[in-house]
Amino acid sequence: MSAEEKAAPGPMAARFRGFLPVVVDVETGGFNARTDALLEIAAVTLRINAEGRLEPEATHACHVEPFPGANLEPKALAFTGIDPWHPFRLAKPEREALQQVLLPIRRAVREAGCNRAILVGHNPLFDLGFLNAAVERSGIKRNPFHPFSSFDTATLGAVFFGQTVLARIAAAAGIAWDEGAAHSAIYDAERTAEIFCQVVNLWDTRARTPGRD
Repeated sequence: MSAEEKAAPGPMAARFRGFLPVVVDVETGGFNARTDALLEIAAVTLRINAEGRLEPEATHACHVEPFPGANLEPKALAFTGIDPWHPFRLAKPEREALQQVLLPIRRAVREAGCNRAILVGHNPLFDLGFLNAAVERSGIKRNPFHPFSSFDTATLGAVFFGQTVLARIAAAAGIAWDEGAAHSAIYDAERTAEIFCQVVNLWDTRARTPGRD
């Protein structure tokens, strides 16, 4: 398949109205997407397996150098435990980091026969806001994500499990949670992906069950 070819619409496109759900988590130097640094980004692509169940496919992630003039709030850094200038982070400039994460997502959208990616996140307006601001700063023209629509696992957690905190949703869903590993973009994105897949699969199983209440 060439870089511009798109596969025929597959089960993912049919299930989510032409969208490819991609789970995203970011870690940042504050709460303001315009002024505060993007420090980590992780994205988990999803697929529908041979049994028709949604599952994580691949994780794409990068540590990010603060953009020039970025604000770094001490309280935010204390919460995440990130040292933006630690040499072992192997962080990349913002544009390079985004390209590393977005390129395989664009490829996954094409291969699934979808039109766009849609961000799945835990309170995703935060993650989508930082992603959009970084894409704009970097001058990237081909952002694969829908600019404002998203799927929220906080809402889904409240509906399915009566919980809205990510760790508590994971516990209710029977998903192992390591508090020491939490608040890294990769860890949080991968646990969020597990939760989202479990919710979708529970719903689809119920929808296919004859004679359900």
